[in-house]
Parts: sequence; structure tokens; C-alpha cells
Amino acid sequence: MAKLFGTAPEPTGELQQAIEKFLGKKIKVTWVPNAEYTEKMNVTLASDSIPQVVVVDPKMPAFVKSAQAGAFWDLTDKLDKYPNLKPADERTALNASINGKTYGLYRMRPLLRSAIVIRKDWLEKVGLKEPTTIDEFYEVAKAFTEKDPDGNGKKDTYGLIIPKWPSSSYASASPYDVVETWFGAPTGWGERDGKVVPGFSTPEFIEANKFLKKMVDEGLVNPDFATLDTAKWNEPFFHGRGGMIIDVNIRSRQVLDLFRENGDKNYGDKVTMVGNLARSDGKKFSYPFSGYADALAISKQSVRTEAELDNVLKTLDKLATKEGQVLLQNGIEGRNFKVDNGDTATLINVDDPAVRTVQDNVDDAFTQLSTKGTMDIGGIAYQRIPPFQPYRDIIDKQKKLVEEDLKTAVHNVALPVVAPTQVEKGPQIDKIIGDARVKFLSGAIDEAGLKAEIQKWYDGGGTQIVTEINDLLAKLPK
Repeated sequence: MAKLFGTAPEPTGELQQAIEKFLGKKIKVTWVPNAEYTEKMNVTLASDSIPQVVVVDPKMPAFVKSAQAGAFWDLTDKLDKYPNLKPADERTALNASINGKTYGLYRMRPLLRSAIVIRKDWLEKVGLKEPTTIDEFYEVAKAFTEKDPDGNGKKDTYGLIIPKWPSSSYASASPYDVVETWFGAPTGWGERDGKVVPGFSTPEFIEANKFLKKMVDEGLVNPDFATLDTAKWNEPFFHGRGGMIIDVNIRSRQVLDLFRENGDKNYGDKVTMVGNLARSDGKKFSYPFSGYADALAISKQSVRTEAELDNVLKTLDKLATKEGQVLLQNGIEGRNFKVDNGDTATLINVDDPAVRTVQDNVDDAFTQLSTKGTMDIGGIAYQRIPPFQPYRDIIDKQKKLVEEDLKTAVHNVALPVVAPTQVEKGPQIDKIIGDARVKFLSGAIDEAGLKAEIQKWYDGGGTQIVTEINDLLAKLPK
């Protein structure tokens, strides 16, 4: 069972047939629309008909309960003999585990993707260089707001664009989370005085949000930051209302696309990107990610014996080869794409409806079964970018920024564990922090009110979560 982001592929479709030919066996996939996936997963986990393999968030409370109750295979000591399933990164494997036990094959993502996308032409107009510190970032935001970077003679621009974040949970890779890490707060959870604590309990969290509130109060942030739809996040940047976005680095290519597709011949001069920023004291803390997005878990209901498990793992191992990942993420070479420069997939035959179906099947469905990165953010399949120099330049810059920022990444130390009280109460009380943060930035509550909300989290079960997380971390293999 896997997520679907469009029309479900036909079982007799060209791409599925190519995958089955590659595997030497038939496959049956239950595609579930993404918007319904969590509900469907909850129903499936409670049923007696769990498919052989499910794509699932390994930290999903219902999955955690099922896995710990024995509904899924513990793969912790079973992957070494499968050359393409052995974890490529031990930290990520631990991050995707449940208290150190592996219940699924994690779907690889880069450990570091945070960046700031900036209007390059605006920087030149206000006479500033790319920021490397928080102080310089503030100066750029101020200049973008006050120095008429679009040259229309009106004070109608702002420095930073922030959307209403889809998840109100704390530590969900929002721009707020990234800035808090820059100030030295833990990314999610970190160690203070020998104990692991949530980042929002630290002075650096408060300091970072006071900085952001100052930017909001001075008009350096879009005024609709609490309501702007994330689907429209690029629009202020493209239409010349805002100059900077803190997000994942691939957003740089999205905005390049907008300028290029609009016929701007100088689109490469509109976009630049920098990595994480240093504090005023010169110390730098970079915001990392978990290194995975979902996992492929194997049901004990449908895969009952060690021999059957071996058969399923051999199939997944073959899918995890380069040839398998190319089929899942790029499609059929020579049919819907060709390889340029040995590393880039360029779409071909795009006006052929049958080929368009192959491409849609890749993008809407089969890429969800991939485990070795993706074609847009890096992996063993071919990257898919337009074959133009500005894209190659931004990719080169992205690689250098990631390499540099990984040196100062502040990893969430609590990712490998799941506290029982977190499963029971986490989804409810986690919203307390996210909501309080937006209320503080908008002026609905003051600093005392923000701290009162943090205490509310502790009183609502957080104190027990902190104790359980420390206990579970102490039991992990050293």
C-alpha cells in the first residue's frame, strides 16, 4: 500500500509492466490518495488484512503500537545480507527506528536541506552581499523592505516570506524552527546540563522568537504570515513583493522555473541561495532533517515465515538497485526520458499521451516506492532538472552549501525514540507550542504568555514525555 498523488496507474500500464519485467514477477499495489492516507492506514492497521508491504511514517502512533505489538517484522538484524537494503547511513537508520529497532526500510532523503532562497537582482539593487550571519540577514530583510528593491517608487515590499505552516506541531521544519536552530536552540530535542530537553524550553528559543517578532513588528515579514497558503509561498517572491524564503534548498529550482516559464531570458539573475547562518558571536548552528521520509514496513499478517520474508526482501533489494530506482523515479529510458551528461534525466516525447501516462505514473505513484533518494533532491536515480546552465549552477551551489552546513548540523537527539506518553498525548499537546509561537509573533500574547503556554505543555503530559525520552535514550546501544 502506498500514497497516490494523482491518478492511480493501471495494473496493465506500460510502467508497471516494465517494473514487473525487471522484477520477474507480478506486483499488486493499493494506491491511496495522499489526503486519505493517514485515515486509511489507521483502518488498515486495525484490520486483519494488512498488505505485505506498506509505506508508512514509522513514528505514526498507530504504527508504533502495531509494530511493538508484533504486527510487523523487526528488521534490525536482517538487512546486512541484502546489499541494497543495508542502511547507507547509520544515523538515519537510527532516526527512523522505534527505540533502536528497525521496523521498515527508510526512504532516503538528504540529512541537510535547509537554505535561504533570495532575490539575487534585489541584492544587487540594494548593494548588499549574500548574508552569512543572522545580523546580515536582518540587514538584507530591512533593505528589501525599505529601499524599494523593485524600483516602482512605492514601499510595497518585504524581506522575508513565511506561510501558514501546515503542521502546527513543534519541530516540523518550519522557517521558525530553522531560525531557532540558528540561535543555538536544539533542533527539536537536545542536551542541556546532562539531560535531554525540548528545544522550546531553552533561552535560545525565546531569543529567536523575539528576533522574529522584531522583524514582524518592523514590517520585514509578509503581514499575512499566519494565513498565507503554502501552495502560494512562491508567489510573493515571483511577483516582486518579497525577497527571501527560508525552506528546503530545492525551492530555488521552483522559483527558477517560474521566471523561466514566464519567458524571462535572464531568469538565472533572479535567484540565488545561501545556507544556514552564524550568530553574532560567530558560532554557527545548522538545521538538519531526519534523513528519511516514511519507510517500507513488512507485515507479519501477510508475510508469515522467514522464507516468505526473505522472498519479499529480495524483491525490495532488487528494486533498490540503480536500475530499479530509475524505473521508479525516472521511468523508462528512451520512452519518457533520456540521459544527458551521464547524470541528468531530460523528458522526451512529452506530447505523446501514452508517454505522458508513463510520466504521470512515475510522478503520481511509483516514486513513492523508492528508497534511495528522489530525482529532484538527489539519490541514485538520475536528477531531473531542465538542461540549462542556471539550474546546473544552483545545483552546484546546493551541493557546496550542504557539505559545509553538515559540519555544523545540530541533530535532533530524540529522533530514535518514541515515548509512550508521546504516542498517547503528543499529537494534542504538540499543537500548544506551534500555536503559541504564532500568537506571540502576531502580538496576541506576550513573552510571559508564551512561557505560560510552554508550561501548559509540560503540565499536559510533557513532563512525563521528557522523563520517558531520557530513559529510552539511556537504553539505546552506545
